[in-house]
Amino acid sequence: MNRINSLTNLWENIREADLRPLREQALLGARLAIVGQPGCGRSTLAEQMRRDPNRPQLTSDAPVLVLDLENADQANGADLIILMLDSRKLTSKREQEQARLWRNAGKKLLVFINQFEVQAGQVAVSPWASGSGQRVVWGSLLDQRFLLEQFAPAMIDSLPDLLLGLGRYFPLFRIPIARYLINEACFSNAAYALSTGLAEIVAVLDIPITIADSIVLTKSQAFLVYKLGLALGYSTRWQDYLAEFGGVLGGGFIWRQIARSLVGLIPVWGIVPKTGIAYAGTYVVGNVVLQWYLTGKHISGRQMQLLYAQARERGKILAGNLLRRMPKPRLKLRLPQRPLRLLPAPRKAQTRKAQKCSKCGKTSARDASFCQYCGQPFEQV
Repeated sequence: MNRINSLTNLWENIREADLRPLREQALLGARLAIVGQPGCGRSTLAEQMRRDPNRPQLTSDAPVLVLDLENADQANGADLIILMLDSRKLTSKREQEQARLWRNAGKKLLVFINQFEVQAGQVAVSPWASGSGQRVVWGSLLDQRFLLEQFAPAMIDSLPDLLLGLGRYFPLFRIPIARYLINEACFSNAAYALSTGLAEIVAVLDIPITIADSIVLTKSQAFLVYKLGLALGYSTRWQDYLAEFGGVLGGGFIWRQIARSLVGLIPVWGIVPKTGIAYAGTYVVGNVVLQWYLTGKHISGRQMQLLYAQARERGKILAGNLLRRMPKPRLKLRLPQRPLRLLPAPRKAQTRKAQKCSKCGKTSARDASFCQYCGQPFEQV
């Protein structure tokens, strides 16, 4: 019954969200242009981007502008221009001038130096390695490791707002983009759990903050599943993901309950475990989708437990690092300001001269009350 209620709540959360911007971004794709001299590997790079090395049978026919330097102006409408260079011919001034024109025009540019027989260590003497304002990657376009570990991250950094479309139409980038989206969601949810955990230290905030957890974290996980599906080339209907991964998402309510109980039982020390749980829950959900793409199967319950345990430890480490980086509050004791009351100045002692008796005419001490000779009282001043 609890699982049914969780799935029902998840359905409501997704239905209330507007997923159209994500779908439109994925369907829009990314307009790419590869510019370079003949023989530098332009067409080969285009074909490499259309193929996923993890699933070689999957290819796409995504359009890519492949241009020579004479037609370089046609690349101005692209979301990203890849300037392809032959590592044996790096002294050409023509490519450097064209790159400068694109930079001055505000175009996004990535320089790809295709390594032939030249060794990678020689990049240090290249005019493109001196930091002239554009990002440069150096390696062989036939090296799958280089493409996944260097070229793909450079593409992700260059097109952070077009990742769904980039992965959907160019399979080479699907796995790197999926891992990027998972890590981003894990960090975001862990930071959120940490912030609400700190807020829950204040007893009066406990109820509204824990209710917000159920809404924010559930939507974040559901969005992650949908974005992964779009980037990996699957359906644009979110209902299809609910049917396929509803059990995993529904289980997300379990770790949120554990997280709240931890914070409730141990108000301060429960912050780190709660953050670790938030990180691990999101990590498991994302990797269930990723493994489904790679293998066509869901991971087993045992595999999920191992994955969860490993991710939870990573989440705790992340929580500790975040806590150490947070500014330490400095408490200052401020007493209420009261107007200063000045003490009255002491009265000056009245000095009196020696007293002369009006009756006998003799002089007595100045502080005497009676004449010391005849007993006549003195007048008190």
